[in-house]
Amino acid sequence: MTVPAPRRTAPGRPPDRPYGRRRVGHTAAVVAALCLVAATAAAMPPAPAAPTGCGDLVRGQLCLRGPVGATGSYTASYRRDGPAPGEIAVRLGYQRKNSRITAFPGWFGTGRTRGGALRLGGRVEMLPGECVRGVMEHAETVFVTKWSCD
Repeated sequence: MTVPAPRRTAPGRPPDRPYGRRRVGHTAAVVAALCLVAATAAAMPPAPAAPTGCGDLVRGQLCLRGPVGATGSYTASYRRDGPAPGEIAVRLGYQRKNSRITAFPGWFGTGRTRGGALRLGGRVEMLPGECVRGVMEHAETVFVTKWSCD
C-alpha cells in the first residue's frame, strides 16, 4: 500500500477566503463594543450594599441619618424585619470619632417600638473630619452601624 505525497502549495500569498474581510470587520466591532461596555462599567460607582448610614442586624435594620461631618439634626431609627412577637424597648443614639479618639455614645433617648419601628433624633455637634455611627442598646446588648465619614 502506498501513501500519496502531501500536496504542496505555491509560495506567496495564501488563497483568498470569501468571508475573510467580513470576519475581521465583525471581530473589530465586537472588540469595540466590549471596550465600550468595560469603560461604562468602570465609570459607574459601585452600588452600596445597604443604604448609607444603615446597618443590617439579625432581626432588623439600624440607621443614622444626618449631615455627616457637620453639626446638625440627626435621626436614629430601628426597624424590625418580619412579624414581631410584641414590641421591645430600645435606646437609640450615635457615636463620634476622629483621628485621635472615639467618644462615648450620645443618646437621643429610649422608646418602645410601634409596629416594629422606632425613630428618635436630636442635634449633634460635630467637627469637620469626624465620623459618626448609629448605636442601639437593647437588653444590655449594644448594636452599631458602620462608620460614616465625610
